Amino acid sequence: MRQAVIPRYGPPEVFELRDAPDPVAGAGDIRIRVRAAGVNYADILSRLGLYPDAPRPPVVVGYEVAGHVDQVGADVTGIGAGDRVFGLTRFGGYSDVVVIPALQAFRVPSDLSDSEAAAVPVNYLTAALALYRMAALNAGETVLIHNAGGGVGIAAAQLAHLRRANVIGTASPFKHAALRSFGVEHVIDYQADVAEEVRKITGGRGVDVILDPIGGRSFMTSYRMLAPLGRLIVFGLSAAVRGEQRNWWQAFRAWMATPRFNPLSLINRNRGVFGLHLGHLWEEQRQLAPLMTFILSELAAARLKPVVARSFPLERVADAHRFIQNRMNIGKVVLTT
Repeated sequence: MRQAVIPRYGPPEVFELRDAPDPVAGAGDIRIRVRAAGVNYADILSRLGLYPDAPRPPVVVGYEVAGHVDQVGADVTGIGAGDRVFGLTRFGGYSDVVVIPALQAFRVPSDLSDSEAAAVPVNYLTAALALYRMAALNAGETVLIHNAGGGVGIAAAQLAHLRRANVIGTASPFKHAALRSFGVEHVIDYQADVAEEVRKITGGRGVDVILDPIGGRSFMTSYRMLAPLGRLIVFGLSAAVRGEQRNWWQAFRAWMATPRFNPLSLINRNRGVFGLHLGHLWEEQRQLAPLMTFILSELAAARLKPVVARSFPLERVADAHRFIQNRMNIGKVVLTT
């Protein structure tokens, strides 16, 4: 198999393509010949040495893949050789062959391409957990989605509309027209005074639900924009990264600016703050499976549609990382093999 390996922390150019023996599916596992793999911001943090969960280099990152099954381990039912699937990986996704537990794989709806399928697992599960499970989003509520042009942002906008919620998104100006075409009612330049713009849009009330993957000062700014009974879901720390090299000072500043929410403030203001890390829910199949079943049914009905910003061949993984870090993507970035 071919893998894109991070041999040491550094800029995108550190990636090396290496060959390794094909893995073998054990009991309860399946082996997938990968056609496409999703790229997530956690992969960038891992490459920079800023992601605590990632193994130390040399490491192959990647949380999601799509392809076809070519080997089935003992005790596996419901999935067979030749099936098109997408699945969640615990790292290792930047490969053209992966082995994962069968419980973490799902059949691909026939209308989806391999690249679109690779854009589903992390984005839609994260957005669904945030909006449906944690925020318990209701019809008529208003959602603010930071980084609305990213993969999770677009998935969240689609899922919010299924609940008949109103959507506000922040993004770079060149993404605004695309986001409006996806149904985002109000789009704000992420470099503007977002709190002031939200105040104008909501008549000073604030928003009911906020999704914030930025971190640092943004978490407190988001908290202050919540309406009564508002819910803030935090699920990232992109503020820790500036530039293509690891910057300890920037990471430290982001960490120091991260608020420690006061329980008395939460009580007095009738607000809630939730933390979400999909990578720490791999064992929670009982809770993830119903959401994925719902996502699959909505994909099959074309009420959800993955948006792929761009596909890069595996050997151009450095370009894929740079594309995301330069905020060029509208939707998901994927690697193809």
